[in-house]
Amino acid sequence: MLEISLDHEDSLSPPRQIYRQIRLAIMAGGLCDGDALPSVAELARHLDVAEGAVGAAYGWMSAEGFVELHQGGPRIRVGVRETRPPGRPAAPIELWADLPKPPARPGAAPEYDFRTGIPDRHLFPTETWRHLLAEQLAAMPSQSLVYEDPRGNADLRTEIAAHLRRVRDVRATAADVLVTNGSQQAVHLAARVLLRPGDRVAVENPGYPPPRQMFASLGAEPVGVRVDAEGVVVAEIPDDCRLVYVTPSHQFPLGTPMSLRRKLDLLAWARRRGAVIVEDDYDSELTFTDRPLEPLRAMAADHVLYVGSFSKVLLPMLRLGHMVAPAALRPALAKAKYLTDVGTPSVEQAALARFLAGGGFADHLRTVHGEYGARREVLIDVLARDFGDVLTLVPAEAGLHVTVRAERDMWPLVLAARRAGIWLYSLGDFTDPPNSAHGLLFGYGAVPVDAIEPGLRKLREIHDRKGRK
Repeated sequence: MLEISLDHEDSLSPPRQIYRQIRLAIMAGGLCDGDALPSVAELARHLDVAEGAVGAAYGWMSAEGFVELHQGGPRIRVGVRETRPPGRPAAPIELWADLPKPPARPGAAPEYDFRTGIPDRHLFPTETWRHLLAEQLAAMPSQSLVYEDPRGNADLRTEIAAHLRRVRDVRATAADVLVTNGSQQAVHLAARVLLRPGDRVAVENPGYPPPRQMFASLGAEPVGVRVDAEGVVVAEIPDDCRLVYVTPSHQFPLGTPMSLRRKLDLLAWARRRGAVIVEDDYDSELTFTDRPLEPLRAMAADHVLYVGSFSKVLLPMLRLGHMVAPAALRPALAKAKYLTDVGTPSVEQAALARFLAGGGFADHLRTVHGEYGARREVLIDVLARDFGDVLTLVPAEAGLHVTVRAERDMWPLVLAARRAGIWLYSLGDFTDPPNSAHGLLFGYGAVPVDAIEPGLRKLREIHDRKGRK
């Protein structure tokens, strides 16, 4: 008798369990072509089930071609073993083997969390957001519960355009805006529309790794371009680059803004070459200076594709970003967005539109600006006092982190700190090749103000112990 048993605790019905066990036996080679199976009555008696359960399982297997039903009883169909998959395993194309894994994350919340790009979840207006989501879901007419315009919710695009005009001096209308699942998707859509395999892309070095890796995954060739105190060195951008990815208002990871002279040089370079600048304006709402950090898009719209996100100010899990593109690119970008994911979730878009229109986002910005500003001051003061002999602060006027330079490799200190419950990044994590610059990044979005000084004190103790070894 074929070894079949029924598990009465299993959520699968008896016919499904019978079907699954016989099918697995066939695919594993335990049953061979032409082998006889028990009759319906025989197997039903053995399993103590109704004959209809066995008959249903045999019927499904016959319909799929695994068995042939004869008067003498069911038999394994001749040739069924040829349906087994070949021995060679599935494998991705070669370039994915060369791309690094996603960055490591702590298994549990670290005692002192100095990671970059993470806002304080306790500052997020959870109750307001929950109310907005419920309100929008209840108010949506039935015709809205289908796919909407891939460019995004019309009200949200209107509010984003107004927000950018007010806060960043970016002249845009709803027609210019495309809503994305975070800024990373915006950059991805731009690359899909603009790049062919083999095209060269200029990226900042040091710089934000995901765009560089994403360009490579599409078959393009990212070229790291040196960054100095004025920003990306335009004179070192290769002439044949089709696209340039930059973070001019708050260069990542150094934090310095691009000078006006360098902005003008970059715009002139793009016009001469017919290239496109992808301007990632991350953290731009969090400025700590009276000096305006004018985006490239406000200076020239013809060659600049502007990218922004609400994730760093609200919560990363919301994955709500946007882009403002030159008119000639908008139809292609809308097509690429549709083919990528059809559209960004509608309820979250509608809730954010109401949050912006009702002044909730402006209120939230004022709240977090004051809180993060206080943390930034404490962090800079303690770094100057306790690490001034080994670390040099890189001047920065915006964002959720500060960067310091060092004379020697900081990676051993980072590893020791993580083991002790202090999570931070090395400047070398963001260079190409890795670790070709020395320093540390200190985020202050996720660490409470009263934890900054004890966290840095503990880090200094670890530093000094390592120095004595």
